[in-house]
Amino acid sequence: MTASYQAWLLVALLWVVALLNYVDRQVIFSLFPLLSSDLGFSSVQLGLLSTVFLWVYGFLSPVAGFVADRFGRARLITYSLLVWSVVTMLTGVSSTYMQMVAARALMGISEACYLPAALAKIAEHHGPGTRSLAVGLHQSGLYVGMIVGGAAGGWAGQHYGWRAPFLCLGAVGILYFGVVHLFFRRESHIKPESTASPRRFTAAVRELFQLPGFTTMTIVFSGVAIANWLVYTWLPLYLYERFQMSLASAGFTATFYIQAASFGGIILGGLLADRWSARTARGRLYTQVCGVLLSSPFLFLLGYTSSHALLITALVLFGAGRGFYDCNTMPVLCQIARDDLRSTGYGIFNFSGCLFGGIMAAMAGVLRGVVGLSAAFQIAAVILCVSGLLLLRIRLTPTLTQRQSQVPSPQGRVDSFSV
Repeated sequence: MTASYQAWLLVALLWVVALLNYVDRQVIFSLFPLLSSDLGFSSVQLGLLSTVFLWVYGFLSPVAGFVADRFGRARLITYSLLVWSVVTMLTGVSSTYMQMVAARALMGISEACYLPAALAKIAEHHGPGTRSLAVGLHQSGLYVGMIVGGAAGGWAGQHYGWRAPFLCLGAVGILYFGVVHLFFRRESHIKPESTASPRRFTAAVRELFQLPGFTTMTIVFSGVAIANWLVYTWLPLYLYERFQMSLASAGFTATFYIQAASFGGIILGGLLADRWSARTARGRLYTQVCGVLLSSPFLFLLGYTSSHALLITALVLFGAGRGFYDCNTMPVLCQIARDDLRSTGYGIFNFSGCLFGGIMAAMAGVLRGVVGLSAAFQIAAVILCVSGLLLLRIRLTPTLTQRQSQVPSPQGRVDSFSV
């Protein structure tokens, strides 16, 4: 098995894990009306279900990333899948609000271990020529997961009740755990798991924030997360109420158009960034700027229009722009951080994004009864636009990139940080 084949096979394997990751977390949002009617949850309680997951997920992401960098990314990926699949099944048997909150918190713990480790693992196996495309293809699994979680979750809830989706998804994840475990067991014989020299968590965090551009990347990731999690959490209910859609139709519309457009955006954005970066060190960064500045005005339009045609247009262009941004976050991080810091770095992004995304998700539940969800979407659009402009502050000069490319990795090899 050639190294190139192994690298792309890794992307294919993790694509399915990414899909399950986002189906399991997203499906609950399409079931909000059923949870409200069957269990009597209020709007604020529904918003807090999202916030609890986000904050637990976010607070643990840096630590989970650090553990992945120090003790093995493959191991963390494998067992996080098993745990969150079991928790998904437990969500389906919850009967009280506190049980549901506990299940969402446990899911946040287990899912925090996946994404930083997976993205760093892919970046470890793909060089500058394919890194954005490989990360983008993996991200497409997240988008498809949102579509399945939204559309299929709403359909299954409408026909079989809200418990059935959780029970089925948990069983599928447990079965796929066996596939992932066998793959990484074989891969460990082909290429030993990358491990770094011992390092304290606080030292790793301090080193990351001393890197040029890392703080700005963290702020921008938070701004994008505010927009994303507002859409993930409240768009199905917004469409259900404002456009009088059915539960299944609202779940489909809220996820399919955005995620399908994001799928195209990450492919096009990955190809563009890989080629643009061959001409300038800021090529991947410019691709992100284009994506964020494209998506922000259409998020504003989403909260303004009453036209179904304009709604679909806004969803598509918001999704495409987001895809341009998402597929380049880890590749840009690779330009400023060594391999043994990347999972930790992305974990910090998740922490900051989930903290502020959770605040916005909870605030939207309050704003819904005051100024409406339309205003919440428009506020998020302004934040998104400012975030895109902040990206231009990051300086990724060829000199810096060339200097970093000569830094030896903990295994004694030279990692390429150039783009």
